[in-house]
Amino acid sequence: METEVGREIADALGVLLKRSTRQELHRALTVDMGEAVDELTYPVLSGLERTGPCSAADLAPEVGLDRSGVTRRASRLEEAGLVRREADPSDRRATLLALTDAGQCTVQMLRERLSARITASLASWPADEAEAFANSLRRFVTDGPFA
Repeated sequence: METEVGREIADALGVLLKRSTRQELHRALTVDMGEAVDELTYPVLSGLERTGPCSAADLAPEVGLDRSGVTRRASRLEEAGLVRREADPSDRRATLLALTDAGQCTVQMLRERLSARITASLASWPADEAEAFANSLRRFVTDGPFA
């Protein structure tokens, strides 16, 4: 029985972690957010919000891209005024990527859209089941195989 539960969870995670699943979600979340904000740049915005200012090389593994992919996407976001480049205080030769105030606001809007989408998908669930799912997912992320 335990092996079966593990397989069910692994199968569900496989769907959630597929690049196409993430891109489809990011595409839906970024509708009407402006030309620079799309399913390709979403991970860079979201990653910078999680990490704070960091180099393209450090952000790359966080968002599942290579350094040049991060740099290209960051350039689009920089042109739109959502990301800025700044000198690394610990190494003046290095450059950090950071969200601007407009970038922070954009990420906040995207997070609100994601939260609303999740809430809507749980609308048919009994409130106690939705709460139990949220608690179990938080515990799984904190204590599970990805911890």
